[in-house]
Amino acid sequence: SSDLELNQRIASATGSGQTPNDLLDQRDQAISQLSAYVQVTRIDAGDGSVSLFVGGGQKLVLAGQATPLVTVPDSYDATKLQLGVNDSGSLRMLSQELLTGGSIAGLMRFQNEDLVAARNQLGQLAAAVAGSVNRQQALGLDGSQPPGSGAPLLAVGAPRVLPASGNSGGGNVSISVAEPTELQASDYELLADPSLPAGSYTLTRLSDSSTQTVSNGSVVDGMRITIGAPAPAANDRFLLQPVAMAAVSASLAMENTRGLAAASPVAATFDVDNIGTASVSALSATAVNGAAAPLTATLTFTDDVGSYSWELRDAGNALVRSGTGSWSAGQAIRSDAWAPATPAQRYDWSLDLSGVPRSGDVLTVGNTPFPASDNGNAKAMMALRDAGLVGQSTLPSGTVVPGASVTDAYANMLAEVGVRVQGAQLSAKQSAAIADQADANLSAKVGVNLDEEAARLIQFQQSYQAAAKILQVAQSLFDTLLQTAG
Repeated sequence: SSDLELNQRIASATGSGQTPNDLLDQRDQAISQLSAYVQVTRIDAGDGSVSLFVGGGQKLVLAGQATPLVTVPDSYDATKLQLGVNDSGSLRMLSQELLTGGSIAGLMRFQNEDLVAARNQLGQLAAAVAGSVNRQQALGLDGSQPPGSGAPLLAVGAPRVLPASGNSGGGNVSISVAEPTELQASDYELLADPSLPAGSYTLTRLSDSSTQTVSNGSVVDGMRITIGAPAPAANDRFLLQPVAMAAVSASLAMENTRGLAAASPVAATFDVDNIGTASVSALSATAVNGAAAPLTATLTFTDDVGSYSWELRDAGNALVRSGTGSWSAGQAIRSDAWAPATPAQRYDWSLDLSGVPRSGDVLTVGNTPFPASDNGNAKAMMALRDAGLVGQSTLPSGTVVPGASVTDAYANMLAEVGVRVQGAQLSAKQSAAIADQADANLSAKVGVNLDEEAARLIQFQQSYQAAAKILQVAQSLFDTLLQTAG
């Protein structure tokens, strides 16, 4: 409003043939102050007025009209504010990409990029850790009598879906965590694209702008997308946040230490007559089938290079299934590889051996006889420390690409936050240096040189003193002439 008033007064004065220097200085100062908040483009008109534009061409001051800058609620999250303009009562948001300078642009970038990235990275870490620990906790036996499967140990904030404020339909969209280790540190935008067949939607991962087509039930980056009735209307948009709120609401879900499922539900024993050096390096449950009866597995090694035969027997010692397999050093023996289409084991398990078995050696894996003295599942939880469980991904071929360990993921998050902080500090220093140089250039062009003005003042003072001296001499001569004439 001050720029508009100055514009009108300057145009009026210029039209009457005057040069309003004071008003011009005031307007330049006002534009300079505005530019400190948001970068503007200035265009001078022939009548002495100026026009100001922001955000790639949006008018702020044009002739005798002003468009106020205002804050506009974010289209997805009303608790976030974006920069916009009030054009004759119509609020329009300015694109962040077009706000290239000023303190407000920096604050917008922090809110929309830096803060979002840090929050998602922390949420990804929290969701992966909590999901993996709770999954392993559920595979163990707790300290209750009789021992039961472990209840969740950690809790995190649930995924959420935010519909855009301009949606025309009441689409029912929700997401849930399908695989916590595959969750990515990103938000997603779901668009009901009218160019796609009915039931198909465009999903954009906002961290890298990659897109794909999804439908109801699709699992993407560890999250399951559910689209119910009513279906979204054409061009409706939704912001999907699988990990944004995970760390915000993270908490300990269990306080009773007896609920810690430290015992493994399965244990391995070797026959006393074995002649090899094989022993159990690690044994942990990998899945639970609560509907199936407990099964005992017996492995008999048939040669000295790791070949074995196996049998699965129920609680009555009746044979359920049998087969053969082969073991090599560094390779786990997994029961879920044994005919998963048949009645499943009460617990699927993974067994690592150290040493070397010999032909005729027998190994038995069955229910843990004394859960109170077993810590197999606690060891499995400890092993999560070095597992690549943050940001894991599965290729279209089915190959699983391990993610980062908890320690590495935390270090990467701190490093990225530090880089962003240093980048912001460097940008601030560079902007300050550019601003100082611009001020210096402006002062050199239109400013006042104090040394030059001081020299001119001395020159004027000396001229005044010389003129006074001439008057003094003239007065003296005049007095002398008067005296001579008398």
